[in-house]
Amino acid sequence: MAGSKEIRTKIKSVENTRKITKAMEMVAASKMRKAQDRMTAARPYAEKIREVAAHLSHAQSEYKHPFIIQREKIKNIGLIVVTSDKGLCGGLNTNVLRSSISQIKDWEKEGKKVQISAIGNKAISFMGRVGADIRSQVSGMGDTPHMEDLLGAIKVMLDSFVSGEIDQLYICYTKFINTMKQEPNMEQLLPLSGDKTETPDSAWDYIYEPDATLVIDALLSRYIETLIYHGVAENMASEQSSRMVAMKAASDNAGNVIDELTLVYNKARQAAITKEISEIVGGAAAVS
Repeated sequence: MAGSKEIRTKIKSVENTRKITKAMEMVAASKMRKAQDRMTAARPYAEKIREVAAHLSHAQSEYKHPFIIQREKIKNIGLIVVTSDKGLCGGLNTNVLRSSISQIKDWEKEGKKVQISAIGNKAISFMGRVGADIRSQVSGMGDTPHMEDLLGAIKVMLDSFVSGEIDQLYICYTKFINTMKQEPNMEQLLPLSGDKTETPDSAWDYIYEPDATLVIDALLSRYIETLIYHGVAENMASEQSSRMVAMKAASDNAGNVIDELTLVYNKARQAAITKEISEIVGGAAAVS
């Protein structure tokens, strides 16, 4: 059995660790509320522009944006993978990376090539290790995502789609369900599909001012940017929730370890006291 001094050192070390995990839990809880507010604020706009963009896929406009045109053969796939920059958030990044790599393997079995846009340090390092074809990347966005930080990586993938280098574009991120549940989510961004709305019974279209080309180009570019930003916002809310839960579990486990070590310490101390008493009694008996 370890000595009393060694056990006291271990208890002190675990107590210090629990202080750190408890502080991280409180920080994550504070950031989670802000991230949830930001995510909730982005949802109505994202849903509305998704509805309008889906309507455009049914419209009878003379101008067809490249984002709407379905490709006959799908040979190349673009995938935007969204993860966090930091760890200590449970299985959040592991789940989304596992989902991404599983889908990539399925595409490769079908003879399709995959190009990656990595958002977050964890996605960048993982995709680099597995030898993925990384075309763009962005990291270091902090606790608040800004569209300006994402535009460069997004434009690379959109330009690749317009030029024909990729035939479909997907995004994989962690969707926030509630504080205790977050799920990896894979969505197709391009080409735009009309499956979000029912097909109208008759031909129809919007009235564009000043010009259909200008309006549709601006709208669809903003549409894709909004969906990607919304995915990043959802992922950040999921990250803080997962980190808060993970740190709470770590704090609880540290408390259990402290209780167990305290019990061991008390047993060791009691054994030492009993040994000393026995030696004193034995010595007294020998003298007498």
